[in-house]
Order: sequence, then structure tokens, then C-alpha cells
Amino acid sequence: MLKGIDKTSTLVDQTALIERIADLNCTPGWIPRQQPLMWPEPRPELLPAHWSYAAIKPDLLAAGRLIGTDQAERRNFVLRNPVPGNDYATTRTLVGAYQSMLPGERARSHRHSSHALRVILESQGCYSIVNGKRHPMESGDIVLTPGGHWHGHGHEGGEQAYWFDCLDLPLVRLLEPMTAQEHPLGWEREVMTETRSPLRLTWASTLQLLEACSSDSSEYFGTAVDLSSPLMPTISIRVHRWARDWSNRPYRHFANTIYVVLRGAGRSEIGQAIFNWSFGDVIAAPMGARIHHQADAETVMVALSDESLMRFCGYYDFHQCD
Repeated sequence: MLKGIDKTSTLVDQTALIERIADLNCTPGWIPRQQPLMWPEPRPELLPAHWSYAAIKPDLLAAGRLIGTDQAERRNFVLRNPVPGNDYATTRTLVGAYQSMLPGERARSHRHSSHALRVILESQGCYSIVNGKRHPMESGDIVLTPGGHWHGHGHEGGEQAYWFDCLDLPLVRLLEPMTAQEHPLGWEREVMTETRSPLRLTWASTLQLLEACSSDSSEYFGTAVDLSSPLMPTISIRVHRWARDWSNRPYRHFANTIYVVLRGAGRSEIGQAIFNWSFGDVIAAPMGARIHHQADAETVMVALSDESLMRFCGYYDFHQCD
């Protein structure tokens, strides 16, 4: 210890001190950095983005012809936020993907630490096996797969099925508790059909909930129901209904959001970007971006976000905008 003190006592200026502590894997906290450690407002690195279901669906059809289950049982298109260096994340904490399945196909069961859900766009006869229980996946349903739950998919209908996947995979990669395993049997056996389950939010039940609260409309969010599950605390699920010609009062909030259009058409201004959307489209709204929606037809919009996570951490904030 005395020898160390003798050595540092010979330092004659700050440059020598900085060089000395660099050898000890330390950096000085008192000098300006090229990239500051803190700033006054959120500065998201990912961009507002839009994916057109109508434009992508022909390629999903082609993938059904060109990619067999021997190559990819989960035939999906990951929605990559268009910033340099990013190859998968849709927002900072969430990743979305379009996925399709052909009649007669099955995707073997696996599990992972990431929480996941599916917003079903077009499907008749598809289902998901979650921890040994069969959950139908019909158009408009939202089916949940909490982290650590075994899950696989099958299709007994007559037409190709399409849905939107959402996982908190970017968050799990950042925090590093990643685990993933294939089911030892490949496919869960002796499953039972679950007619009512907290893991399946049916289209009919969602519409009923929206109708029940139709008189309670927010100037920012319109008519909305919160379908978030305590089994998936990192992904907030809120479904909105907007009448034709409705528009919201613009706002900013400290949450990353993915919107999925289940019905209707309209326009959204996310930050400086303007997106025209219709059924099946997906929109990414980064943290702190100004959000303004305009519905051109009666709309049902699913909003998937990390708001519950931000609230839990004490980071969430909300601001009205002009």
C-alpha cells in the first residue's frame, strides 16, 4: 500500500493522472465527454418507422412457397428499425415480426426468457400450445406467451394464417438474463383445449370491453382498455377504438410503443414523420416522440409498449403538446 502511495505522489499534472488511472481501467468524471452521460430530455437512437402489411403480405405468401418447415418452422419477417447498425430491434426494448403459417404446418415447442405475444391478423383454425394447453388463434385475438412458458403452434384451417409477434427480446439482451430451450419431445403431447384463459384475449371480448367503456374517452387516447397481464410485466397492452374523423390531442410520453392496426385507416405523426396506415400495418413510436393520430375510418388499434416497465422504474412521464 505504501509503495502505491509513493508512486502516485510523483504525479505532477492532470494529464499524468488521467494516464495513470486509465491503466487502472478508470476514466475521469470531471472532464467533458464526446458522448455525455446525461441530457435534459430523452434522445432515442431509434426512429419512428412504419411497415405496410399490404406491401409485405405478398412476400409472406412467397415465403410460404419458398421456405419449408425444414428450414424455418417459424417463418417470420423481423421488423428492423431503420437505423445504422441495427439488425432486429423495432424499438429500444421490443421487437416485432410478421409471421405466417400454412395449413397443416406445426411449429415445435420451445421456451425462452423473453415475454412474447401474438396479435392475430388473419387466421381461422390456427392455435398455440402454451404449457400443454391449446389456445385458438383466430383473427383479432391476442395470445400471450409469458417468459419461461413452453409454446408451439399449429394450423388446421384451410388458408394461410398471418399474425404479428412482439417480444421484449432487446430488453432481455440488454439485461442479459437470456435463456432458450427446445422442448425435449419436440411437440407437447396430451394437450387440452383451453376455452377460457388469461393467455387468450379474444377479439369478441376486446370489442365488448371497448363498448362497455365507450363513454369514457380520453382526449389523448380515445376509448381504450388496458389488457396488460401481470405475467408479462415488461409489455403493456392497450387497445384503442377511435371513431371516424377522431383525432387526439398531441402528447409525448416516456415509453417506446409499437402500434398494430386491427381495423380502420388513418394517419399518424410520430415526431417529424407522417405515416398513412390501414389494416395490419405496424408503427414504431420511440421514447419521447410527439404522437398525433387521425382516424379516417372507425379504428381499433393495439398499442404495445414498455410503459409498465417505465412506471415500475420511476422513469415514466407524460407531456401534452401543441
